[in-house]
Amino acid sequence: MSTNFVTDKVNVKLDGRVATVEMNRPEALNAMDVEMIKGLVVKLKEIGDSDKIDIVVLTGKGRVFSAGGDIKSMLSNTDPTEFYPVMDSISELVITLYSLPKLTISAISGAAAGLGFSLALATDYIIADQSSNLAMNFIGIGLIPDGGAHFFLEKRLGETKAKQVIWDGKMMSAKEALSLGLIQEIASGDLQEAVHNRLTDWLSRPVQAMIKSKKILAEKNRPQLLKILELEKYGQQKMRKTIDHQEGIKAFIEKRKPKFIGK
Repeated sequence: MSTNFVTDKVNVKLDGRVATVEMNRPEALNAMDVEMIKGLVVKLKEIGDSDKIDIVVLTGKGRVFSAGGDIKSMLSNTDPTEFYPVMDSISELVITLYSLPKLTISAISGAAAGLGFSLALATDYIIADQSSNLAMNFIGIGLIPDGGAHFFLEKRLGETKAKQVIWDGKMMSAKEALSLGLIQEIASGDLQEAVHNRLTDWLSRPVQAMIKSKKILAEKNRPQLLKILELEKYGQQKMRKTIDHQEGIKAFIEKRKPKFIGK
């Protein structure tokens, strides 16, 4: 399996039947730009085609899992003809990760926010560090969640609670996320140790039967996820034209509280 790609923004480490996929922009808190998104798609598809890999661990280099989509690159990208291809790349990444014929684990340290959190929700199992924070914080800049978050939150929480999480957009502690059912485990000590214990457990099981169950559910849910991704794509472009979004971005850059007017 080739592990070379034009971007160095994604690292892949192979260890027996486990592949660790690491987002590699620590200087930008692993914020996802188009290059990283496309790099993740290529790496995951390569892993998906490999008979030697059974489990994939998704993680971020440095102290943070991922701060979400790269806001700086979004700012310079207001043209829908340029924005839609970005959303299409996000959709391809989410569908690839969700449908991957492997067991997938997100190992979250620091923070998983916005698109970073959506990506974690697309995996089968989330382990978070005790001190980590999770946020579906699009609302803070007048946007809607993307990366299939409407689908994943509704699946995990039900419609009413999903809307609450989206509308609140607040930073949750690992404890809060666990009590809601958004993540499956908080590392009691070292995050790497917790991941290792989970891997050891899964590798001792009939993994192919586990993967088959995953594939059946993913196949059943695929049309709905694709529909949500399409609705998010057009909905997000609409939100980007609102006065509230412009204000949200301005306030974000000026590090102040936004004044929203509902327009």
